[in-house]
Amino acid sequence: MRDTRESRLLLILLVAVAFALITVDIKGGEDSPLGPARHAAARVLGPVERGAATVVNPVADTVRAFRDAATNNGRTDQLARENTELRQKLASSDMASGRTKQLDDLLRTAGAGGYTVKAAQVIAIGPAQGFSWTITIDAGSDDGLTRDMTVINGQGLVGRITTIARTTATVLLASDPGFSAGTRLEGSGEIGFASGGGDSPMKVSLLNGKAQVKTGDRLVTFGSQSGRPFVPGVPVGKVTEVQANAGQLTKTILVEPFVQFTRLDLVGVVVVPPRADPRDAVLPPAPTPGQSQSPAAPVQPQAPAASTPPAKPNGGN
Repeated sequence: MRDTRESRLLLILLVAVAFALITVDIKGGEDSPLGPARHAAARVLGPVERGAATVVNPVADTVRAFRDAATNNGRTDQLARENTELRQKLASSDMASGRTKQLDDLLRTAGAGGYTVKAAQVIAIGPAQGFSWTITIDAGSDDGLTRDMTVINGQGLVGRITTIARTTATVLLASDPGFSAGTRLEGSGEIGFASGGGDSPMKVSLLNGKAQVKTGDRLVTFGSQSGRPFVPGVPVGKVTEVQANAGQLTKTILVEPFVQFTRLDLVGVVVVPPRADPRDAVLPPAPTPGQSQSPAAPVQPQAPAASTPPAKPNGGN
């Protein structure tokens, strides 16, 4: 139909009639004069609508299935991302809790021995300066560190600083075969020299070949003049074997270190030695018979010592 004046008038007339019929139908409700016509149209068009729905509904269901699948995939991806983020947060929380405990153990050990320490974190491991058992820490000369300072953690002796830079330092571990430190046997005070054993226990040569020593006895550092390179009283390890030494002037024992060198994370550098030799005070209470021995932190800790004059020379390395 062409757009003419007559066609536009006809369209306006049809719209007006449609509105009038709708108004009459609404006002009439169930008694509307258009009710019979509406019911007749429903009887005629109802089967047609059902037939069309039979054809169209599977297509619509398929479209909805694809749409829901895409939505579900997106939700699955979102849940996977949320789970990953949650695992990362839990891991960070566990790491933070672990480092808090390490710091607490370190401060207890420092307090029991009267050591003033600078806490540092291990940032690298591996060969350095020709040594095979070393770590690198994130503190250096800018933090007041120098060579030949004792390095400890909450369990005991870690090693000594061998190389220093402004913001980092290299630590020779007590497990290195080239490591050596003077030791004192708990209780008897028998003196010896310990050397690192790598993956094996440390080997300690006691100066007294007739010294009374048994499995489970513990050792601490003997100490050096002015506390360099070792301060006294730091737990070293416990005896695992006493080797036969008939006719020898010294006695050799094997010692399991208290420190787990493959798990080092937070350590402390002793920047001020104790005012007096703590001797065995840093060791935890001796276990009762049948109780397993472990390098637990000492009981009844004191606050870490403030900067004080170094201890008087007491011999050693």
